[in-house]
Amino acid sequence: MSVANDRKSAAREQLLLTGSKLFFANGFHAIGVDRIAGEAGVTKMTLYKHYPSKDHLIVAILERSSEMYWAWFEETVEGEAEPRGQLLALFQAIASQHSKSPQSSFCLYQSAAVEYPFPDHMVNQAVSRHKQSIVRRLESLCRQAEFRSPEVLSRQLFVLMEGFCMTARLIGPGAPPAEIVQAAMTLIEAYGK
Repeated sequence: MSVANDRKSAAREQLLLTGSKLFFANGFHAIGVDRIAGEAGVTKMTLYKHYPSKDHLIVAILERSSEMYWAWFEETVEGEAEPRGQLLALFQAIASQHSKSPQSSFCLYQSAAVEYPFPDHMVNQAVSRHKQSIVRRLESLCRQAEFRSPEVLSRQLFVLMEGFCMTARLIGPGAPPAEIVQAAMTLIEAYGK
Protein backbone atom coordinates (compact mmCIF):
# COMPACT_ATOMS: atom_id res chain seq x y z
CA MET A 1 0.00 0.00 0.00
CA SER A 2 1.31 3.43 -0.89
CA VAL A 3 1.91 6.27 1.57
CA ALA A 4 -1.06 8.14 0.04
CA ASN A 5 -3.32 5.12 0.57
CA ASP A 6 -2.07 4.75 4.15
CA ARG A 7 -2.99 8.37 4.80
CA LYS A 8 -6.45 7.85 3.26
CA SER A 9 -6.99 4.78 5.42
CA ALA A 10 -5.77 6.64 8.50
CA ALA A 11 -8.09 9.56 7.75
CA ARG A 12 -11.04 7.21 7.17
CA GLU A 13 -10.32 5.41 10.43
CA GLN A 14 -9.99 8.67 12.34
CA LEU A 15 -13.31 9.90 10.93
CA LEU A 16 -15.00 6.66 12.00
CA LEU A 17 -13.55 6.85 15.51
CA THR A 18 -14.25 10.55 15.97
CA GLY A 19 -17.75 10.31 14.53
CA SER A 20 -18.55 7.32 16.76
CA LYS A 21 -17.37 9.16 19.86
CA LEU A 22 -19.26 12.34 19.05
CA PHE A 23 -22.49 10.62 18.02
CA PHE A 24 -22.37 8.37 21.07
CA ALA A 25 -22.02 11.37 23.39
CA ASN A 26 -24.30 13.86 21.65
CA GLY A 27 -26.63 12.14 19.22
CA PHE A 28 -26.58 12.33 15.45
CA HIS A 29 -28.42 15.53 14.59
CA ALA A 30 -26.53 17.60 17.17
CA ILE A 31 -23.17 17.03 15.47
CA GLY A 32 -22.20 18.58 12.14
CA VAL A 33 -19.52 17.68 9.66
CA ASP A 34 -17.43 20.73 10.60
CA ARG A 35 -17.05 19.46 14.14
CA ILE A 36 -16.37 15.88 13.05
CA ALA A 37 -13.68 16.99 10.60
CA GLY A 38 -12.17 19.41 13.12
CA GLU A 39 -11.94 16.88 15.93
CA ALA A 40 -10.70 14.19 13.54
CA GLY A 41 -7.93 16.55 12.43
CA VAL A 42 -8.90 16.45 8.75
CA THR A 43 -10.38 18.95 6.35
CA LYS A 44 -14.05 18.90 5.44
CA MET A 45 -12.95 18.09 1.89
CA THR A 46 -11.17 14.99 3.18
CA LEU A 47 -14.31 13.93 5.04
CA TYR A 48 -16.35 14.27 1.85
CA LYS A 49 -13.76 12.33 -0.16
CA HIS A 50 -14.34 9.35 2.12
CA TYR A 51 -18.03 9.87 2.84
CA PRO A 52 -20.26 11.81 0.41
CA SER A 53 -22.47 12.96 3.30
CA LYS A 54 -22.81 12.79 7.06
CA ASP A 55 -25.43 10.09 6.53
CA HIS A 56 -22.87 7.96 4.67
CA LEU A 57 -20.48 8.37 7.60
CA ILE A 58 -23.21 7.34 10.03
CA VAL A 59 -23.96 4.23 7.96
CA ALA A 60 -20.25 3.35 7.91
CA ILE A 61 -20.12 3.76 11.69
CA LEU A 62 -23.17 1.54 12.12
CA GLU A 63 -21.66 -1.08 9.82
CA ARG A 64 -18.38 -1.01 11.77
CA SER A 65 -20.35 -1.31 15.00
CA SER A 66 -22.20 -4.28 13.54
CA GLU A 67 -18.91 -6.02 12.74
CA MET A 68 -17.76 -5.45 16.31
CA TYR A 69 -21.09 -6.67 17.68
CA TRP A 70 -20.91 -9.92 15.70
CA ALA A 71 -17.32 -10.56 16.80
CA TRP A 72 -18.45 -10.11 20.42
CA PHE A 73 -21.55 -12.26 19.87
CA GLU A 74 -19.66 -15.18 18.35
CA GLU A 75 -16.93 -14.99 20.97
CA THR A 76 -19.63 -15.01 23.66
CA VAL A 77 -21.42 -18.12 22.40
CA GLU A 78 -18.43 -20.14 21.16
CA GLY A 79 -17.66 -21.53 24.62
CA GLU A 80 -20.99 -23.35 24.76
CA ALA A 81 -21.58 -26.49 22.72
CA GLU A 82 -25.37 -26.51 22.91
CA PRO A 83 -27.61 -23.79 21.40
CA ARG A 84 -29.58 -23.47 24.65
CA GLY A 85 -26.34 -22.79 26.54
CA GLN A 86 -25.30 -20.32 23.86
CA LEU A 87 -28.51 -18.34 24.34
CA LEU A 88 -28.06 -18.27 28.10
CA ALA A 89 -24.39 -17.29 27.70
CA LEU A 90 -25.49 -14.39 25.52
CA PHE A 91 -27.86 -13.00 28.14
CA GLN A 92 -25.37 -13.60 30.95
CA ALA A 93 -22.77 -11.66 28.93
CA ILE A 94 -25.21 -8.77 28.45
CA ALA A 95 -25.87 -8.70 32.20
CA SER A 96 -22.17 -8.97 33.02
CA GLN A 97 -21.26 -6.14 30.66
CA HIS A 98 -23.92 -3.92 32.20
CA SER A 99 -22.70 -4.73 35.72
CA LYS A 100 -19.16 -3.68 34.79
CA SER A 101 -20.19 -0.63 32.77
CA PRO A 102 -23.79 0.59 32.56
CA GLN A 103 -22.72 2.62 29.49
CA SER A 104 -22.29 -0.67 27.63
CA SER A 105 -26.08 -1.00 27.47
CA PHE A 106 -26.30 2.12 25.30
CA CYS A 107 -27.48 1.14 21.83
CA LEU A 108 -26.28 3.36 19.02
CA TYR A 109 -28.82 1.66 16.75
CA GLN A 110 -31.76 2.59 18.96
CA SER A 111 -30.58 6.19 18.94
CA ALA A 112 -30.19 6.15 15.17
CA ALA A 113 -33.66 4.66 14.72
CA VAL A 114 -35.17 7.43 16.86
CA GLU A 115 -33.34 10.22 15.03
CA TYR A 116 -33.89 8.68 11.58
CA PRO A 117 -37.39 7.15 11.89
CA PHE A 118 -38.31 6.89 8.22
CA PRO A 119 -37.86 3.38 6.76
CA ASP A 120 -36.61 4.62 3.39
CA HIS A 121 -33.72 6.60 4.94
CA MET A 122 -30.30 5.01 4.52
CA VAL A 123 -29.50 5.27 8.25
CA ASN A 124 -32.79 3.63 9.25
CA GLN A 125 -32.13 0.88 6.70
CA ALA A 126 -28.68 0.23 8.21
CA VAL A 127 -30.27 -0.04 11.65
CA SER A 128 -32.92 -2.40 10.32
CA ARG A 129 -30.36 -4.66 8.60
CA HIS A 130 -28.39 -5.04 11.83
CA LYS A 131 -31.38 -5.63 14.07
CA GLN A 132 -32.96 -8.11 11.65
CA SER A 133 -29.68 -10.02 11.51
CA ILE A 134 -29.84 -10.41 15.31
CA VAL A 135 -33.37 -11.80 15.11
CA ARG A 136 -32.27 -14.26 12.40
CA ARG A 137 -29.28 -15.41 14.48
CA LEU A 138 -31.46 -15.86 17.56
CA GLU A 139 -33.97 -17.81 15.48
CA SER A 140 -31.17 -20.02 14.16
CA LEU A 141 -30.11 -20.85 17.72
CA CYS A 142 -33.73 -21.49 18.74
CA ARG A 143 -34.20 -23.86 15.78
CA GLN A 144 -30.95 -25.67 16.58
CA ALA A 145 -32.15 -26.10 20.17
CA GLU A 146 -35.42 -27.49 18.75
CA PHE A 147 -37.60 -25.12 20.77
CA ARG A 148 -41.29 -24.90 19.99
CA SER A 149 -42.10 -21.87 17.81
CA PRO A 150 -38.47 -20.76 17.29
CA GLU A 151 -39.56 -17.72 15.28
CA VAL A 152 -41.77 -16.51 18.15
CA LEU A 153 -39.18 -17.21 20.82
CA SER A 154 -36.43 -15.47 18.85
CA ARG A 155 -38.55 -12.32 18.51
CA GLN A 156 -39.38 -12.40 22.23
CA LEU A 157 -35.70 -12.78 23.15
CA PHE A 158 -34.89 -9.90 20.80
CA VAL A 159 -37.54 -7.72 22.46
CA LEU A 160 -36.03 -8.62 25.82
CA MET A 161 -32.56 -7.55 24.65
CA GLU A 162 -33.84 -4.30 23.17
CA GLY A 163 -35.98 -3.56 26.20
CA PHE A 164 -33.08 -4.14 28.56
CA CYS A 165 -30.89 -1.74 26.59
CA MET A 166 -33.53 0.97 26.75
CA THR A 167 -34.40 0.30 30.40
CA ALA A 168 -30.73 0.34 31.39
CA ARG A 169 -30.33 3.61 29.55
CA LEU A 170 -33.28 5.20 31.34
CA ILE A 171 -32.63 3.81 34.81
CA GLY A 172 -28.86 3.86 34.61
CA PRO A 173 -26.69 1.98 37.11
CA GLY A 174 -29.79 1.00 39.12
CA ALA A 175 -31.07 -1.28 36.33
CA PRO A 176 -30.68 -4.81 37.75
CA PRO A 177 -28.84 -6.88 35.12
CA ALA A 178 -29.80 -10.21 36.71
CA GLU A 179 -33.38 -9.63 35.59
CA ILE A 180 -32.48 -10.02 31.92
CA VAL A 181 -30.93 -13.43 32.63
CA GLN A 182 -33.94 -14.57 34.66
CA ALA A 183 -36.37 -13.32 32.00
CA ALA A 184 -34.42 -15.10 29.24
CA MET A 185 -34.38 -18.33 31.27
CA THR A 186 -38.13 -18.07 31.81
CA LEU A 187 -38.77 -17.63 28.08
CA ILE A 188 -36.39 -20.43 27.12
CA GLU A 189 -37.97 -22.83 29.61
CA ALA A 190 -41.45 -21.93 28.37
CA TYR A 191 -40.53 -22.92 24.82
CA GLY A 192 -38.38 -25.95 25.71
CA LYS A 193 -39.41 -29.51 25.21
